[in-house]
Amino acid sequence: MIIEGINTVIETLESGATVEKVAVQKGNFSTRVNKAVSLARERGVRVSFEEKKRLDELSATGRHQGIIAFVTEFSYTSLEDILLANKKKGKPLLLVLLDGIQDPHNLGAILRSADASGADGVVIPKHRSVTVTETVIKVSAGSASHVPVAKEGNINDVIRKLKNNFVNVYGADMGGESVYTTDLTKDTAIIIGGEGFGISHLTANLADKKISLPQLGKVNSLNASVATGILLYEAVRQREGK
Repeated sequence: MIIEGINTVIETLESGATVEKVAVQKGNFSTRVNKAVSLARERGVRVSFEEKKRLDELSATGRHQGIIAFVTEFSYTSLEDILLANKKKGKPLLLVLLDGIQDPHNLGAILRSADASGADGVVIPKHRSVTVTETVIKVSAGSASHVPVAKEGNINDVIRKLKNNFVNVYGADMGGESVYTTDLTKDTAIIIGGEGFGISHLTANLADKKISLPQLGKVNSLNASVATGILLYEAVRQREGK
């Protein structure tokens, strides 16, 4: 879906809607356009600068005012709904919390692993994180339609709420305790940090403890989505008793 006009684009960005891309007319540096660009970048939305002719071609009304946003229609859930659905299942919670994932391919792959492992849902922050875009949906190979995704204001507040509900919250970190000696059979949430930076300091400190995967090769790191899949399936292994 295409959103046109400076005020509408800004309102859309501020609303937390899933904006995949913002196209801005080259040479358009008005205060309001700059605000829209800043909002987009703060939310991890891709910004491209196009010739006016290209925006005219994309516009359905001809009144784009030098800026167009591409919005993906995706229905998010809430943390409360995820927790309620889990209680109805009568099984231990398994949740993924994402702290600053920026790559849509990683998010798509994480949703695919979450679906395959039977995780109850994925939580992403509203700001400074990739949202569920068309690319994410495509990479997820249909899993985005089955895995509940909650977009919450602050991951740290989510962690506090989960701990108040007696959920064990573990942060994936190379310096942590081995996941193979960690009990994942109870209500569990696993925090996965962003590409290159990992989990933020405050978020890591809020976790009950840090967990890690053995690093036996030359490169001491794993792709975020790969690490997520391994951690989720360790939980499955423990819960299935195999």
